[in-house]
Amino acid sequence: MFDASHNTPNIGRAGVGANGLMAVWSPGAKVTALRRRLARWLAGPALWQAEAEAKLANDRMHDAIEAIPEGVVFLDADGRYILWNRRYAEIYHRSADLFRPGARLIDTLREGVRRGDYPAAIGREDAWLAEREAMLLAGTGERHEQQLSDGRWLMIEDRRTSEGGAIGLRVDITGLKRQAAELEQALAHAEAANRAKSEFLADMSHELRTPLNGVSGLAQALEATSLDDHQRALVTDILVSAAQLERLVLGLLDYGEVNLAPESTRPAPYSDGSGAPVRVLVADDNLTNRKVIELMLGSVGAETVTVENGRAALEAWRTAVFDVVLMDLRMPVMDGLEAIRAIRLEEAGGKRAATPVIVLSANTSPDDRLASAEAGADGHLGKPIRAEELLAAIEAAVSD
Repeated sequence: MFDASHNTPNIGRAGVGANGLMAVWSPGAKVTALRRRLARWLAGPALWQAEAEAKLANDRMHDAIEAIPEGVVFLDADGRYILWNRRYAEIYHRSADLFRPGARLIDTLREGVRRGDYPAAIGREDAWLAEREAMLLAGTGERHEQQLSDGRWLMIEDRRTSEGGAIGLRVDITGLKRQAAELEQALAHAEAANRAKSEFLADMSHELRTPLNGVSGLAQALEATSLDDHQRALVTDILVSAAQLERLVLGLLDYGEVNLAPESTRPAPYSDGSGAPVRVLVADDNLTNRKVIELMLGSVGAETVTVENGRAALEAWRTAVFDVVLMDLRMPVMDGLEAIRAIRLEEAGGKRAATPVIVLSANTSPDDRLASAEAGADGHLGKPIRAEELLAAIEAAVSD
């Protein structure tokens, strides 16, 4: 008897498929399935280990980012959030509700502008957003400051990554800005105090030197007259006392006094090689000082015209020709510097040849001397004036 089961070839194991039809597995298919099962079984531990290592590396990266004391944010190439640390969310706490992976940073900024979070954007919202987006896309790492609506200041830095994304750093510099403002205020107070000190010294110099100039100058004029021995001794005592007082004033003001005129004892009564007397315009608001200069210059034959302020000096200069002008600084109506500048301005217009101007002032600080030079003065002598220094300065001025 024919046994079909023995005469039918053994072509594989049969079973019913999902469609209800008979499925037959070939020996090759069976081997392939076994191999796949074996591969999965063998690869299981390695896969699990790789997944565990990847998770550990990811956790470590997150821990490292969280440990950074400043705000850090990572963006993809399209400017979308990838991840950020807790400090970043704290810094932008008013916008933290908008942070989510895949959201665009520029959209977060746009909503922040709408909420009024960025004072610099008020009134120029679109321009501000365009500027901020351009800086983000450039990613050069250039630092700039950003103020928030609650008064805090941030230092912002964005850099491109090798994948085309960006990493941003946000540093709260509010404390530094406050310290800088306090330092600036302290410097301003110091400068104000220094200016007040300078003004006080200038006032003291003027108040002390002006009467000292009168005493010393009149004593010098008296010394040049006919005196008996007793009178000459008294004048000498006056001059010695005046010199001591002058040294005391110099020590008090501590200007490192140096007169600009060269030392000379030669009088300068004449000029131009013609034997004509030197004509001098003297401007000083103090009557005694004008008298002193008149006596000093009169003793050597110079002609003097005296006025009591800068305006009068300018008018006198316009109406007559002088060989030299002696100008005080502190005067009413128009001060000496303004008068000198006006004279130099008219000379520059070609109306007059340059007239030498020598400042005679109780204000002798380096700043005062510099101001005189910048106004156009040819020299600056400090009061009290010594006759030989004044004559030497005039001689040098008219000889040029």
